[in-house]
Amino acid sequence: MKVLIKFLGPISRDDLEVEISNSNELKEIIKQNVDKEWLDILAVAVNDKIVSSLDDIKDGDIISLLPPVCGG
Repeated sequence: MKVLIKFLGPISRDDLEVEISNSNELKEIIKQNVDKEWLDILAVAVNDKIVSSLDDIKDGDIISLLPPVCGG
């Protein structure tokens, strides 16, 4: 399946379209492309909905990685 990963905010990476066969491959790609300081504090959205698991991803899904941000 093909999914699009969006790296939002201060992660500052270009979107990445990847071909994967399961959620473990997706998790490994995320680990390879995100600094360790962000991994434990990221929120993850699939098709603009915050999720707690990537186990139900499907072909064509958009995965957005959302680091916490401070605002005023």
